[in-house]
Amino acid sequence: MLVITRPLLLISAIVLAMGMPASAQTISAESVAAANSYFNAGAMTRADRLIDQAIAAGKCPGAVLLVGRGDTVLYEKAYGNRALRPTTQPMTTDTIFDLASLTKPLATATSIMILSERGKLALGDPIAKYLPAFAQNGKASITVADLLLHVGGLIPDDDLSDYANGPAIAMQKILALAPAQKPRTRFAYSDVGYIVLGELIRQIDGRSLDKFAGDEIFRPLGMTDTGYLPSDDEKPRCAPTEKRNGRWMTGQVHDPRAYALGGVAGHAGLFSTAEDLARFCRMILAGGKNADHGVRQFTFGRSRILNESTVAEMIQPRPVPGPTGGFRAYGFDVDTAYSSPRGDRYQSGSTLGHTGFTGTALWIDPIHDNYYILLTNTVHPDGKTSVKTLRHDVATVVAEALLGPPLNPIASHAQPTTAPSSAPSTNPTSAQRSAAVIPICHATLTGVDMLERENFRRLAGRKIGLITNQTGIDREGNRDIDVFVAAKNVQLVKLFSPEHGIAGVLDEKIANSSDSKTGLKIVSLYGGAKSQKPSAESLDGIDTLVFDVQDVGVRFYTYISTMGLCMQACAERKIRFVVLDRPNPNTGLVCDGPLADESHLGFTAFGALPLVHGMTVGELALFFNVEFKINCDLQIIAMENWRRDMWWDETGLRWINPSPNLRNPTAALLYPAIGLLEAANVSVGRGTDQPFEQFGAPWIDGPALAAALNDAKLAGLRFVPIVFEPGSGKFAKEKCQGVYVNAVDRNAFAPAKAGLAIAWRLGNLFGDKFQSFRVEKMLQNTAAASDLFASPKAPSGPFAWEPQITAFRLQRQKYLLYQ
Repeated sequence: MLVITRPLLLISAIVLAMGMPASAQTISAESVAAANSYFNAGAMTRADRLIDQAIAAGKCPGAVLLVGRGDTVLYEKAYGNRALRPTTQPMTTDTIFDLASLTKPLATATSIMILSERGKLALGDPIAKYLPAFAQNGKASITVADLLLHVGGLIPDDDLSDYANGPAIAMQKILALAPAQKPRTRFAYSDVGYIVLGELIRQIDGRSLDKFAGDEIFRPLGMTDTGYLPSDDEKPRCAPTEKRNGRWMTGQVHDPRAYALGGVAGHAGLFSTAEDLARFCRMILAGGKNADHGVRQFTFGRSRILNESTVAEMIQPRPVPGPTGGFRAYGFDVDTAYSSPRGDRYQSGSTLGHTGFTGTALWIDPIHDNYYILLTNTVHPDGKTSVKTLRHDVATVVAEALLGPPLNPIASHAQPTTAPSSAPSTNPTSAQRSAAVIPICHATLTGVDMLERENFRRLAGRKIGLITNQTGIDREGNRDIDVFVAAKNVQLVKLFSPEHGIAGVLDEKIANSSDSKTGLKIVSLYGGAKSQKPSAESLDGIDTLVFDVQDVGVRFYTYISTMGLCMQACAERKIRFVVLDRPNPNTGLVCDGPLADESHLGFTAFGALPLVHGMTVGELALFFNVEFKINCDLQIIAMENWRRDMWWDETGLRWINPSPNLRNPTAALLYPAIGLLEAANVSVGRGTDQPFEQFGAPWIDGPALAAALNDAKLAGLRFVPIVFEPGSGKFAKEKCQGVYVNAVDRNAFAPAKAGLAIAWRLGNLFGDKFQSFRVEKMLQNTAAASDLFASPKAPSGPFAWEPQITAFRLQRQKYLLYQ
């Protein structure tokens, strides 16, 4: 069945008229609507072929695939057979499947969110508040949220012998179980945790989970084929799984623990069809609203299952700790070792879904308003096969049919960024980085662009404090301030400005003020040490603090410290912190330089970061929140069409000086290297037209310095002797000799190594005339600074701090949102 209720856009018609294959079409970045209306139905033949091949190979007897966008089913098809034993039955699109662990998001997590919204529980509450017996054996601190995210420390499964004496005794034993590890220290997928959540729902509401979910979720959504314990009338449409006690399990839950609990449990037991699951996915995409048209017509039920803000909270990606961590949402997987059904084309970090042991899967893309559902009964007839590879490959095909071909063909074969087998020991080589550059097909959309596209759905109903400056603009050049004021479903309460002020032009301490256009109060976060962190008074009336400031990827650039301090303030006051992500102008590939040591931490070194970290502000926020133990309620609005290998000029975004002396992308590239000299008696070009592209001093011999630096053959750089006179700042009105730095190969440039080599040669050539001891202030690592100037030889590596960088690359890997 193929239903199309939205017209295809003109661009598709043009492509077809030109005779170009639809599969080659890339969506115009000029139109967001085009991107969300594109569907290459012809590409779905690849999905058909994959599923048919899996059936022929005995991976599953049959399958149902459904692909939808918004209220529209774009593709739905049944394949193979529903049953092979005891007799062959053809698969139909209305086949009812044992969903297995899809029960977790559909029934259990959604029920918990309903109870939370109604004030019956709080996600931060200890489970023992409602189930006192759960406090046994050191579990008193485990919260509802911990179990939703699988970080409560509970074992994956308890012994089946615990169920031998019936559900009541089994539940007593489950509540008495000791944790396997300390809560919130490790992500470990746990059926036991969701069994406890199912009991929690019964205890709080009085209705059993099957009754609560049926009354509050499934019937209001018109999901008439969804529920626990299929009736005798429904069993003929149920896909069988294996044999139990000599009889085929048809309409009987496959999971042995759910079966022992009477067929109703928080971790498994739910049955449904593809079309019913489509209604659930549409509810999530619609922000909790009951779509009463589309797949099938229903005229009953509530208009809303959950509030929009509750859905946003439910699907928000949250980092989970441990060696196999990553990101989860409440009830959903986002980016962990369980994310194979995301495939290679759905964006990591902004899409979510789940799988079931019996062979079921769904994946939802809230940004592009689409989803897919793949249902199989791979455990039939003998439970010896797997569809893990099939789910991954079908997801990739579906996403390409929905989104167009990949921007970077390499990316379609990339490994998930959150589960690396190892981290590279060095930065990518010039050749590797150059080879990775692919012609740009789509322009980058920043976090604020994504908010506008979805009509601020993820911030609906929030009272906003906005941290921004002149870089906080959308793709059309509109100020964030004006965009937020114009939004009908959020309230902009107050503005906060970082160093250099709201307009980004001041090089001094800044007082509070007001915005001349809107009249909104501007709270300065750069008026002195005591004002760098928002006060309780300044946050009055705000429930959400939003950060949208362009960073340049360098540790001592203070905007990221402002972000970290604001995150701390939000954690202290239970305020949500939202980052509207923006590109790192120098790509997301390079990590270079020693980590800041404890003695140098402060406003120019918020934490133990290397000189160049290679992350976006959104990724940094995720890193800060876990690694620096801030633990605020954090939400990232991720970008679209940005890759880690992209330089600023490849994004299609306009350059706006992020601070007064970073006036172009070249200055931003050179800033970490030349910035190491800034505390010493050297002008780095402030007060000239080209700050950070030149440096000098009255005591420097420019030609001698240029010759020495060119002889050093620093990767990607050449040096030209120059004479300049700063109009202000260090050596104002004095003639300075020095060098102009020509970046001849940005892909080869290693910023920390170049900066250290420059500093060493200044000391080697000019001796005590150069205040080499001041380099430590910007290098922010005492041992590295001492080693640099103690050596009689020019630094060339390996450096003592390089193992730190290797460890940092591994540490940061699980927080990366982009390939």
